[in-house]
Amino acid sequence: MAEIFVSGIISSAEGFGDNRLSIRYQLSCGGGWRVVQGEAEGQTQTDCPSVFESAFFGHPIDLHLATSSIQGWPRLLLQVWHHDAYGRQEIAGYGTILLPTSPGKHVLTAGCWRPKGSWREELMHRIVGGGLQLTSLSALEDPTIREKIVSVSTGTVKCELNIITKNFQRYGILS
Repeated sequence: MAEIFVSGIISSAEGFGDNRLSIRYQLSCGGGWRVVQGEAEGQTQTDCPSVFESAFFGHPIDLHLATSSIQGWPRLLLQVWHHDAYGRQEIAGYGTILLPTSPGKHVLTAGCWRPKGSWREELMHRIVGGGLQLTSLSALEDPTIREKIVSVSTGTVKCELNIITKNFQRYGILS
């Protein structure tokens, strides 16, 4: 089987209005893929900096994947969570990062968004917090669902990933 090794970090997040953030992530891939080793989902720590506008994580990602097909190429589904001074959590944004297809070091930035509510829901979101959330992360994977969602751009998440491919040429996959 063709294999891909992913080693890197979820580096930082910025542009979310407040920097008390954490990120939940989940690997999504097609049916021909399987995780040989590593955690396919996880969560960073909450960064509560007092000075910086960005939140810094340095959260490690280490995966070994095998595939019999390139269809359903793996991607990381990201949920950015904001933590307020009262200990409440609310979704600050959603984003995706498609794993690179070529070997080497890659610095990737995911643009994030959140669902936009009516004027009343947006006003409540600003005053009380909370806001609309996705009921399923399938909207991050399926563009036909995603295009129907009215959204607001929120910020960016930066990942630094090192990719190693193995046996891709043997199976006719050019990288």
